Amino acid sequence: MQLLQIDTINVVARSPYLVLFSRLGSYPPTWLEQALSNAHVFETWAHEACFAPVEDLALHRVYNQQTRRHWGIAKGAASHAKQRVELDALLAHIEVLGPVKSSDFERTDGQTTGWWGWKDEKRWLEALFARGELMVARRDRFHRVYDLAHRVVPGLAQMTLPQVDEVRTRFIEKSILALGVAQARWVNDYFRIKPRLKDADLDDLVARGIVQRVAVQGWTLPGYVHADHAGLLKKAIAGKLEATHTTLLSPFDPLVWDRERALAMFGFDYRIECYTPQAKRRYGYFCLPILHCGELIGRLDAKAHRALGVFEVKALFLEPGVRLSDASVQALALAMGQCAAWHATPQVDVTRTAPVALRARLRKAMVLLSSSAIKR
Repeated sequence: MQLLQIDTINVVARSPYLVLFSRLGSYPPTWLEQALSNAHVFETWAHEACFAPVEDLALHRVYNQQTRRHWGIAKGAASHAKQRVELDALLAHIEVLGPVKSSDFERTDGQTTGWWGWKDEKRWLEALFARGELMVARRDRFHRVYDLAHRVVPGLAQMTLPQVDEVRTRFIEKSILALGVAQARWVNDYFRIKPRLKDADLDDLVARGIVQRVAVQGWTLPGYVHADHAGLLKKAIAGKLEATHTTLLSPFDPLVWDRERALAMFGFDYRIECYTPQAKRRYGYFCLPILHCGELIGRLDAKAHRALGVFEVKALFLEPGVRLSDASVQALALAMGQCAAWHATPQVDVTRTAPVALRARLRKAMVLLSSSAIKR
């Protein structure tokens, strides 16, 4: 995937953990935390706030320091210009006393914390992180623990930094690799590089054999596939690339990051509604797309009540025209049950479905799955 977007909303599971579950199934969430604390991955501004493989550290540092336009980096630069004395004092504090969290510092302004009601130290920590002087050494109950960058990644000062043009090309290659098949206009969004690409911008990569330009049925524009996917491309052309997986996706899954791509690839018009006023929501606060055998067939609004052991499905909506066979309903029920069990909320309660009859079919399938599990 190249990137794993970070979001703090945890009405189901926090997004990076859920994205991994969709691909790995039931796994220990501590794997991600261990990968971060062992410096196998690191945190960076990219698509948004993301985890990325440490092998790509030099690429991200160069692009963020020289080219990327993002509010987090812009705020860091502003703090650097206006409050360098305070930033240096905080760096000295960390140098002597070791890694810190924002919560290590008490508020002195009498305000309560909120989304953007950050205390000074939090703003300074984020500014130093955006500047690359601090890195996230680990997460403590998902709160960032900051340390000096050279202590998080020893040898950082000796790292060879590529040129910006090389970084941009590498990000384009990595985007196409991650997307599988993509139109040129979708490529820039993955790493949020500028500007949006045109077909001519990919001519050089095509000429060098790094990507292949392909015709895609139903598209008026060409698609692009990375050379590393040559084997999968041959299977797709031969009709032998079979999709069998059914799972629930995070709203921040890279499969649905790009609304235009999701619509073109899957006929799925997806909009994240957790930042939309309640009265304007169509599907729900934290609506999870449903992937079934290579298609996005619907979405469900869920909440994990961990203390009660209940996985509440407030509403489940199938896409217009989707008709599910009994086998497909069973696959969907299994995916819901597996997701719920991974959350330690094994009781699945489905309140409402559209179409209405799907609720009874799902409940019947879940009973059969429970009986089967007991017999095993």
